[in-house]
Amino acid sequence: MDSDKIPQDTANIPAAGSATVVKSPPRKRLIGIDAARGFALIGLMAIHMLPNYDEETGEPTLVWQLFSGDSAALFALLAGVGLALSSGGQQLHRGHRLRADRAGLAVRAVMIAVIALVIASVMPQEGPPAYGILLYYAAFFLLAIPFLHLGPKTLFISAAAFGVITPILMQAMIPVLPDWTSYNPTLGHLLSEPASVVSQLLLTGTYPALPYMTFILAGMGLGRLNLRSTQVQGIIAGIGAALAILASMVSSVLLYMAGGYEALLATGLSEAALDEAIVYGPDYLPNTSAWWLAIATPHTNTPLALATSLGMSLLAVGLFQLIAHRAGRWLTPLAAAGTMTLTLYSAHLIALALEIHYGEPVLWFVAHLAAAFGFAWFWNRMVGQGPLEKLVALPVKATQRAVTG
Repeated sequence: MDSDKIPQDTANIPAAGSATVVKSPPRKRLIGIDAARGFALIGLMAIHMLPNYDEETGEPTLVWQLFSGDSAALFALLAGVGLALSSGGQQLHRGHRLRADRAGLAVRAVMIAVIALVIASVMPQEGPPAYGILLYYAAFFLLAIPFLHLGPKTLFISAAAFGVITPILMQAMIPVLPDWTSYNPTLGHLLSEPASVVSQLLLTGTYPALPYMTFILAGMGLGRLNLRSTQVQGIIAGIGAALAILASMVSSVLLYMAGGYEALLATGLSEAALDEAIVYGPDYLPNTSAWWLAIATPHTNTPLALATSLGMSLLAVGLFQLIAHRAGRWLTPLAAAGTMTLTLYSAHLIALALEIHYGEPVLWFVAHLAAAFGFAWFWNRMVGQGPLEKLVALPVKATQRAVTG
């Protein structure tokens, strides 16, 4: 939900003694990145509205298998791509421009937090129809500020470190962290129970920021590469597929061949309860056994779960960029929605707050999609930048201008 437009004012610095500065020509948006973001929006809408299991068999639905965890991971990865591109892409900003980027990102985080808190205020607090990701996004952006100056290699290494270390930290700290106050914290919760809300945003929530920095930093690493190169696009897709398959295989080996399943049963769970936890995930990552870190269930945020979702997200980014290279015009509807996901996602959550979709989830899912994509197509052609995107961009740009003088 962050701009991925390559800066148009990036200057080519002339040789010493030259009296002129030649600016780079404007470059078009990366259609594949926008389309991937639109695809992630569809996934989040589907998870919010469509059944995640078959009522007769109890088996997970195709929607759950395709989108649970992976849509949010793809959103976060693309947010990281946008952060890298807006801070110079392959030509990293330095000096005043880097300070302006950091100040602007802090303002962006605050603006998104305000939008998230407003939406949370209209959401039902008991059994809400969706768990919003926007407040977590504010935390993502604040945590990303110290990494804006880094190149791709360091960013990828940092992403791997977050993916391995933070799940262990999360599991170890569960006994001492405060309980949740709400699935969608409001301003009242933030003021009355700040420690609870902060721990939720960082470690215990649905989209905890510290584990999710794996996706943010990996996305920033991608944004430092030449994403217009078909070779790079193919490598991204190939690495993503390999990572997803490898992580899933390692989880299966650890659970069913190395004794993990039996060790988890020994913690007191029944086979039925354990099987359900492996498919749908436990309510939180238990600290009863280190073997819980071997599962790869969506939203458990274990190392292997993060690796699986990261792999699927990389695969999606690579494939959408490859398709855009060959047939970008076919991605126009997805790309239009992808340019204004903050607006569309916020409207989607507010519509869900009415709680009128439960009786006919498929019908209302189609209605949400039609409204979102119809609005995006019209607004993109007639106006351009999405309404909330424009609202957030105004103070961000003003802050950046103030910093650079």
